[in-house]
Amino acid sequence: DAMGMNMVSKGVQNVLDYLQNDFPDMDVISISGNYCSDKKPAAVNWIEGRGKSVVCEAIIKDQVVKKVLKTTVPALVELNMIKNLAGSAVAGSLGGFNAHASNIVSAVFIATGQDPAQNVESSHCITMMEAVNDG
Repeated sequence: DAMGMNMVSKGVQNVLDYLQNDFPDMDVISISGNYCSDKKPAAVNWIEGRGKSVVCEAIIKDQVVKKVLKTTVPALVELNMIKNLAGSAVAGSLGGFNAHASNIVSAVFIATGQDPAQNVESSHCITMMEAVNDG
């Protein structure tokens, strides 16, 4: 499900070539004004969104957190608040309040022949955690 940025650029170039015939004094300095913010972190992507939106949810049992992650649910929830939310805010993050979600997207892009440089937009997400069911 490609986003078609290359085709948009080719289309714009064709329109500019056509206009150049009628307006020979026209100076074309760039095909893109960079508002698209392609492959760059930008507030516009956080505010308006870009590409697909995904919501994922998982419940990890208390015993799995203890055995595999060697910690407790309350400690993990607190770490998420301090690191992913507060730490990212202090750093001035542009919507990257998460635990490296873009790594997953990069792996999928590489496996499916997509452009892994597009993972920048995929880092605009929030990792939320809460203890449920007493653990």
